[in-house]
Amino acid sequence: MSVPSGLWLAPEPLILASGSATRRDMLLAVGIPVEVVKPQIDERAVEKPLVDRGVPADQVAAALACAKALAVSRDRPGRMVLAADQTLTCDGIAFHKPADLAAAERQIAALAGRTHELHSAFVIARDSALLAEGLEAARLTMRSLKADFIGRYLAVVGAAALSSVGGYQLEGPGAQLFDRVEGDHFTILGLPLLAALACLRDLDCLAR
Repeated sequence: MSVPSGLWLAPEPLILASGSATRRDMLLAVGIPVEVVKPQIDERAVEKPLVDRGVPADQVAAALACAKALAVSRDRPGRMVLAADQTLTCDGIAFHKPADLAAAERQIAALAGRTHELHSAFVIARDSALLAEGLEAARLTMRSLKADFIGRYLAVVGAAALSSVGGYQLEGPGAQLFDRVEGDHFTILGLPLLAALACLRDLDCLAR
């Protein structure tokens, strides 16, 4: 599959090893053609032994991104593959994507009035070899929230709350949950985009 000439210089689209529409849209918005391939890995199986050994949350995110990139790269010879992952911790406790709205309600209530950290990692691979990686963090402080407001918020966003590790999208109504945000906006959305673009330029995939 050939792609039009422009900012993207590689002969084929970048493969995004992620089911995240937000990450896909970020890449498309900056002029990178994207083919989405969702990696077939058990993320919790990758994560559990790392957590059991006390591996820091940022390194867990990096390991998950690496596993995703390699899983897709093995089946797509010659293709450039980008994978990303994000972990959330609050006072040393790891949070995951809520399974349902009731879980999202409990999770947001647990984060309310507290500061949590988002760790976003990316890996670029080709032919089962790691070519580049990056890792950035952000700190977000939720305001104190009443149960009634959390219920109203979830009624507005619905199933979208289940698609992110924090139960919110900062680029939407989720912004109303916060008092303070410290960190790069793209990192918060789940992909340290500027660092990833720099790596793609170094790999001669993007115009300089």
